Amino acid sequence: MAVLAAAVCGLLLLAASPASADPSTSEWLKLRRCESGNRYDLNTGNGEYGAYQFTLRTWQGLGGTGYPHRAAAATQDAKALALWRQRGWQPWTNCARKCGLR
Repeated sequence: MAVLAAAVCGLLLLAASPASADPSTSEWLKLRRCESGNRYDLNTGNGEYGAYQFTLRTWQGLGGTGYPHRAAAATQDAKALALWRQRGWQPWTNCARKCGLR
């Protein structure tokens, strides 16, 4: 899986946007590709859901309702950003490391 994640992350070689407080669009895409294959509707039965592989506890802690994989892409993106603003890349440590996100 690590090789696949590295290969997926390596496919995206876009220039980074100017420094800002929040991750760039390309960084989020790298993360989604690694976490879920960029599938917002992903539910593999492992207790993590959607493009960012939220647990229900995390999703609900962010104010989400229902299941993450059933939420609109924009809602998942907004919740991921809110989580990132609280904890940085820590919730996605493995993919963040594999994709060079800091």
